[in-house]
Amino acid sequence: MSEKHEEIISVSNVISHNGGITTFMSPHTGKPVHMIGDNDVAMEFAEKMEDFEVDPEEEKKLVKKIDMYLLPLICILYALQFMDKNSLNWASVLGLRKDLKMHGQMYSWAGSAFYYGYLFFEFFTSMSIQRFPIVYVVSIYIVLWGVILCLHSVPQYPGFIVLRVILGGMESAITPAFVIITGQWYTKDEIFLRTAIWFSSNGAGTLIGSGGLAYNIYQHRENFNLAPWKLIFIINGVITIGLGLIIPWHIPNKPTEAWFLNDREKKVLVQRIKRNQQGFGNKHFKKEQLYEALMDRRTWAFFLIGVTACIPNGGISNFGAILLSTKLGYSTSKTLLMGMPHGAVEFGGCIFFCWLYRFYKVRLFWGCAGQTVTIISFCFLAFAHNTKVEYAGYALTSMLVVTLIVVESLIASNVAGHTKKVVTNAIFLIGYCAGNLIGPQTFKEDQAPQYTSACIAMVVCACICMGIMILLWIDYALENKRREARMNDPTVVEFLMIANHEFADLTDKQNPLFRYAI
Repeated sequence: MSEKHEEIISVSNVISHNGGITTFMSPHTGKPVHMIGDNDVAMEFAEKMEDFEVDPEEEKKLVKKIDMYLLPLICILYALQFMDKNSLNWASVLGLRKDLKMHGQMYSWAGSAFYYGYLFFEFFTSMSIQRFPIVYVVSIYIVLWGVILCLHSVPQYPGFIVLRVILGGMESAITPAFVIITGQWYTKDEIFLRTAIWFSSNGAGTLIGSGGLAYNIYQHRENFNLAPWKLIFIINGVITIGLGLIIPWHIPNKPTEAWFLNDREKKVLVQRIKRNQQGFGNKHFKKEQLYEALMDRRTWAFFLIGVTACIPNGGISNFGAILLSTKLGYSTSKTLLMGMPHGAVEFGGCIFFCWLYRFYKVRLFWGCAGQTVTIISFCFLAFAHNTKVEYAGYALTSMLVVTLIVVESLIASNVAGHTKKVVTNAIFLIGYCAGNLIGPQTFKEDQAPQYTSACIAMVVCACICMGIMILLWIDYALENKRREARMNDPTVVEFLMIANHEFADLTDKQNPLFRYAI
């Protein structure tokens, strides 16, 4: 080893090699942090380059280039996963319930089955995308869920339920993977809008799936030998398999391996990501970060937001078409067409709300604003007695996705330490699953077509969700204020002396320079 890397900086609270932190006494946890050669994967690249000032124009061009190469495929994949998941909703009015002889709560359980699989597999899939090359793992999961979706054309209810469970397990990898990928490529200020763009692609999936695919299959149903609902699953499945095979050839496993960036651009990217006080990730599972995630109150705030936001989401996702056809009295073809504005509101409205962030950079404010619209929409659906008002309420319910976008962007920005980020995101998605699992069960067959209890449950859950977001906002603001007050602490001053500390895979609690995006 060179003399440069043997040189040791020793101060009262920090012992460090230039190549990486050895021991650091965190002023926030009061515990020693041992980081011997177990840093972020960006550290090796960073050690070979010197710090430099990034030219704003050069950075702007780089961000546009990253957007151009990454976002389109990510958006297409996310829209497709929503089409795959939501195929059940469209199939419900195309003969699925009749052909599989569903009665009572059987359809509700078909909706919940997907989230049982999501729930059971979430932690396993999250760990796998940390341990192995992320894009290769995601590609395997996508191809597998495409195959499973094609098999949904089975003629018996029990087999259909089993396939729904497996499909949920395979799809559980996609959201945590995209959260990690977004955090690898973008700074904190950029993460919110990019998360909004790919997450709101769910709305594009609704537009394409409901008005483009399901409606046209229904209109030409006499020309097919298969039942319309079976064709929906098969077509979506084949497209999914094709895109799953493409992704590893286009998206790199880490930014420093990007085929579309030159050496200079890779250096600029690494220098930019330092601002996040975190890097590209670490392949080792760290028990201390697992413990910190489990003991962090914000982890459980995310979990509760996931549950309360997704009880309504689970209901609308699975019963939206049924509400339009029974509660509002639309025909099958009109039901499929009238599902399109719901997707348009989600796609355009969510991006608009998140675009407004550039004028007032408080994510949780815009999350609460979106949640206010959601509460109003649920009130229209629950209490209005006018078909047009009820439909307006249905169309606007898709604004609940703004809350999920805010949470996913906060996890990407505010949870540092790769193991902690993976665990926190998994816990949030377990809450997401639990809510989506409960949601369909609030729709009782004996309350059709009004489903009064389900509509009231949506209003109550949306109000609770907004209250939790406000508490999280206050918590982050107070913690940032406390950290600013400690900036002259000797430990913090000493920590600043350590080169590339941003890539030491420290958690947000261990790193005294970390600030929470609000």
